[in-house]
Amino acid sequence: MKKNWWKILAVLLLVFTVVAGMLSEVPRLAILNETIRNLYFHVPMWFGMILILLISFAYSIKYLNKPTVKNDIIAAEAAKVGILFGVLGIITGMEWARFTWGEYWSSDPKQNASAIGLLIYFAYLVLRSSFNEQQQRARISAVYNIFAFAALIPLLFILPRMTDSLHPGNGGNPGFNTYDMDSSLRMVFYPAVLGWTLLGIWIVNVKSRLELLRQGLYETV
Repeated sequence: MKKNWWKILAVLLLVFTVVAGMLSEVPRLAILNETIRNLYFHVPMWFGMILILLISFAYSIKYLNKPTVKNDIIAAEAAKVGILFGVLGIITGMEWARFTWGEYWSSDPKQNASAIGLLIYFAYLVLRSSFNEQQQRARISAVYNIFAFAALIPLLFILPRMTDSLHPGNGGNPGFNTYDMDSSLRMVFYPAVLGWTLLGIWIVNVKSRLELLRQGLYETV
């Protein structure tokens, strides 16, 4: 039980996020209206993606310093889960954009940069599948993964701010925290970020342990 406290916390936070996210009072803002509830799902997905891909990045560096199968597996499984969260982030963002911007995809710089970032990570999966020899696959994938994360950060957080953008917090537009992130939103938003991130780490943990077991390596992750 002591080892699994964070899993229990993840479940409780996610239940709270879903229930409060759907039923709690939210600010009535022009255009956004009820769609502001997507703040509890879309944005935490991206936060979770960044943090999980950071774990993948860290384990790729760790693999190059200490080339073990365990380090390679955790890096790969974290990348897969990060990609999943990224896809969910884009899907929830597109749905939000349909209501607030009038179309699913408006070629907004943040949308385009996000899509490019995900394509870079999809290429990581393709790269891994193109090698049969384990050490060669792990070493080359680790190097690529490091550069992929280094490219993702400016794509998401620097380049969109250098041009006009419809996205909050970019291109001169104020972010939610500036004009409407009131206390009622914060009460759900911050637990949502933590809950979704813990869920992603939980999935990485399970997938990594299953892969280690499949390969006959009974190490704990």
